[in-house]
Amino acid sequence: MHRRIYGIAILLICLLIPGAPVWGKYTGEHNYIYDYWGSPNHSVAAFELYKVIDHKTMGSIALGSLDDVFCTEDSIYLVDTVSSRVHVLDDKLNLLKSIKVIRNQNHKIVVDDQTNQQLILKNPEGVFVQKESNELYIADTGGERIIVLDADGYYLKRIIKRPDNMIGTTVFRPSKIVVDPSNRMYVVVQSGSEGILELNEDGSFSRYFGVNKPKVNLIDYFWKNLASEEQKKKMKKTYAPSFNNVDIDHEGFIYSTTFDKAALNMVFRLNPKGKNILRETGYVQVKGDIHPVIENEFIDIAVNDFGVYAVLDKETGRIFIYNFDGDLINIFNEKGNMLGNVKEPTGIAWFNDYLIVSDKYLKCAFVFMPTRSGELALKGAEAYYRGEWEEAGRYYRKVIEMNSNYDIAYVGLGKNLLMQDQYKEAMYYLRLGNNQTYYSKAFNGYRNEILRKYFPLFFIGFLTLAFLIIKSEVAFHKREG
Repeated sequence: MHRRIYGIAILLICLLIPGAPVWGKYTGEHNYIYDYWGSPNHSVAAFELYKVIDHKTMGSIALGSLDDVFCTEDSIYLVDTVSSRVHVLDDKLNLLKSIKVIRNQNHKIVVDDQTNQQLILKNPEGVFVQKESNELYIADTGGERIIVLDADGYYLKRIIKRPDNMIGTTVFRPSKIVVDPSNRMYVVVQSGSEGILELNEDGSFSRYFGVNKPKVNLIDYFWKNLASEEQKKKMKKTYAPSFNNVDIDHEGFIYSTTFDKAALNMVFRLNPKGKNILRETGYVQVKGDIHPVIENEFIDIAVNDFGVYAVLDKETGRIFIYNFDGDLINIFNEKGNMLGNVKEPTGIAWFNDYLIVSDKYLKCAFVFMPTRSGELALKGAEAYYRGEWEEAGRYYRKVIEMNSNYDIAYVGLGKNLLMQDQYKEAMYYLRLGNNQTYYSKAFNGYRNEILRKYFPLFFIGFLTLAFLIIKSEVAFHKREG
C-alpha cells in the first residue's frame, strides 16, 4: 500500500514540475510535412535533440531566463533579460563570458555619464555580432540604447542612444538588432508601427525600413469610402502591423517576422528598398500550418548561408523550415513535457547545420542536430542554391530512398534536372512532387526540344505538300486551257 502511494506521489511530482521530461527525450517522431492537397503527413525526422544548455552549463551563474540566441561559426550568444546578462559560449558549449557590467579596454568599470553610476546592462532583449568590424551589438532594451563592445575583449567601444534627428512617434527601445556589412543597423522596436529603424554607422537616424501591409477589411473600406471627412476623423485608425524580430543573410537582405494577426504577411525578405521579395514558389505558403487548430505566431527567424530559413512559432512551439524558394522542408518539435519540447520559446539561430532554440520558461536552450535525412536535405538545398545541379540531384535521390513520400525531394530533383535541360525527366519528378509552376516550365522546354528535333522533317513535309498542291493546280489549269 505504501509503495503505491509513493509511486503515485512521484508521478504527480513529475507531472507538476515545469519542464520535467515525463515521456523521455525528443527524437523527432513528431515531424510532419504537408502534401499538395494540404494534408499533414508524417515525415522522416530531419532534426533530433543533441544537447541542452541550462544552469549546469553556466556553473555558478544563475539563469533568470533565456530570451534570445545568436550564433557565429564558433560562438553562441544567449540573452538573459531577467538577469540582464549576455552569456557567451564556445562551440563546445563551454561558458566563456557572462556580460553584465560594462568595462573599458583597461578592464575598468565604465561610469555612465548621466547617472554617474557604473554602466550595466538593463533588460537586454537582442544581440548581434558584426564579423567585418568584429563588434558585439547589444540591444539594451531597458536602458533604451545600443551598447557596442569589442567581440573578442568585450570592452566598450561606443553607446548609441536615441538619434537627435530621429522622426516619428516610435519610442527608442531597441529589442532586436542586425548590422549589415556597411555597418548600417536595423533595429526592431516592439509594437513600433512605423517599421524597422535603420541607423547609420555613426548612430544617426536614416529612415524607417520595411513595408508591413495590413489585411484589408472590405467592410471598413466600404464605409470609409462613403464617410465624410468629419466621420473619417472619428473612425478607428489602421496602423501598419509591427515587426517583432529580424535576421540578415550573407547578401545583406533583411529577414523579418511579425505575429500581428492584422498583417498580410508573416515572414519577410526585404530588399534595400524595404520591399518584400520573399520567394514562395511551393504549393504551401510561408505562413506555418495550413489549417491550424491554434493560429501560428512567428516569434523569430534564422537564415543560413544558403537561403534555408527556420521560423519559430510561439503558440505551438513548432519550427518550420523552408528553402530559398519557399518550399517547406520540414516541421518539427512542439510544446510538451519531453526533453527537447518547449514551453515558452523565444529565439532560434543556426549554429552551422545545428539549430538552437531558447526557452524563457524552462531557462534553457535546446541544440538540435540534423539526422541523416535532414543532413541530405540541407546539402541538397545548399548545392541547388550554389548552382551545383548534379550534386544537388544526388542528394535529393538519396533523400527519396529514405522517404518516398517526401514531395520536396521530388521537386528539388525536378528543378535540378530542369536546370540541366533534362526536360522529360524533370517533368516526371515535378509531377510526382505536384509542382505545377516548374512542371509547366519543364513542359515548355520539352515541347521546344521536340519542335527543334522534328522541325526539319516537318519543314520538308510542308514543302513537299506545297509542291504537290502547286503541281496539281498547274496540271489542272493546263487541262482546262
